[in-house]
Amino acid sequence: MDEEFGFRELHTIARQLGLDLYRWSLTRGLEIQVGMELVPYEESREPAKMIVRIMELLDAAKRLSGLFVLVDFDRHLEDNLVLRLFKDAVSRVRGCRDTFIILAHEYELPVSLEPDTACICGGYPAEDELAGVVREALTELARIQPGISVKLSPDDVKSFARALRGLTVQQVRNVVNQCGLSANHLTIADLGSIESAKKKIFDREGLLEFHLSEARENIAGFDHLKTWLSERRGSFVSTGAFPLPPPKGVLLLGVQGCGKSLAAKVIARELELPLYRLDVARLYSKYIGETEQNLRRLLSVVDRLSPLCLWVDEIEKGFAASHTEVDGGVSQRVLGTFLTWMQERKSSCFLAATANAVASLPPEFLRKGRFDETFFVDLPTPELREQVYRIHLGRRGLAPGQFDLARLVEDADGFSGAEIEQAIISALYRAGARSEPLTTDHVRDQLRHTRPLSVVKAEEIAELREWAAGRTIPA
Repeated sequence: MDEEFGFRELHTIARQLGLDLYRWSLTRGLEIQVGMELVPYEESREPAKMIVRIMELLDAAKRLSGLFVLVDFDRHLEDNLVLRLFKDAVSRVRGCRDTFIILAHEYELPVSLEPDTACICGGYPAEDELAGVVREALTELARIQPGISVKLSPDDVKSFARALRGLTVQQVRNVVNQCGLSANHLTIADLGSIESAKKKIFDREGLLEFHLSEARENIAGFDHLKTWLSERRGSFVSTGAFPLPPPKGVLLLGVQGCGKSLAAKVIARELELPLYRLDVARLYSKYIGETEQNLRRLLSVVDRLSPLCLWVDEIEKGFAASHTEVDGGVSQRVLGTFLTWMQERKSSCFLAATANAVASLPPEFLRKGRFDETFFVDLPTPELREQVYRIHLGRRGLAPGQFDLARLVEDADGFSGAEIEQAIISALYRAGARSEPLTTDHVRDQLRHTRPLSVVKAEEIAELREWAAGRTIPA
């Protein structure tokens, strides 16, 4: 919980309910809120003496009920005397308006206290409040660094605030200052730097990789997926009269090298979400119980980073069900935990998963409710192959009109988009070695010397197409 924000909210609640507000910390002792300031009430910083003083206060006549906020007090409950005194104090306020609130970063209370307590997780500023914090941080940044260039529209500030959700007020200030001072400017283009800084705060184990998204113009085809995304664009920030629940995710199944990974990057751009890639292999550990702990920690980080797009590449390899006797049931437990999170998660996380082999994919992933839709990505048609050529030639500063695209499209029958791209790259190397400009013949020569995957694994692709027919939507 954000202490600064949490205490500010509690101050508002105490004022509304007509309660005296007290705050205790190990460094400042017991204080009472007077107006907008905290003034010393009891100098003792010892937890046991503080509880005794509060119980004396509870016995005093003609006083207002109190809200007692104890900062990091959970750590002191390991002392038996402090625990006993606190249990007595809790019993003393049972049935009256006096309330104890422990502000802590983690919920770790003794079991004996659980019947008398409730855990409230969260306590972080909402987007509109974060926008105000961002504006304050920008003003302060301009004051301490007069030469800095800040070009952010009101909508840009809202985008920054949305990206900074889950951070404390002070962390927001730190991230804005860090990103602004490192480049001496702040624009909407620095949103990626904001996301990277936020990831470093939460994901200290490096289980997630931040990736830049891609524009829809950079991928050939995928018309059905693009239409599907267009209908859901803005759903993660829906504020209409009838806000719809955000979509959960899609499974992209199909032939290798046909753009599934690129599609995941396009999805993030279309939904206006930061993109994080999960490397499932990093979850697994040789130590008993650590793999499951890594996954729980990862899912907690994902929930705190939300809203985001979580990209799981080749999901069948990371979560393929294996026999219990091989790994002691670790894979099954990991799969079960992940499936439960997929079904029950409340965070705004869109899952973009890709898979190449449906036979290796656990059937639980295909059940309705895990993903909103399953799209099948096939080898490109002649029209799409021409688009692929135009995209990859254009990326390398080459004019597509200078090539015989009709012949190149015909020669690339059965080639995936990745194989076409590699043929262009290889042709560039060949032409460069000969100090020649790239021509149609250079590319055709590379195509002739390539055995596409549609030939090498013809049976597997035919089986995949047969399974996908009627079960999936063409991408």
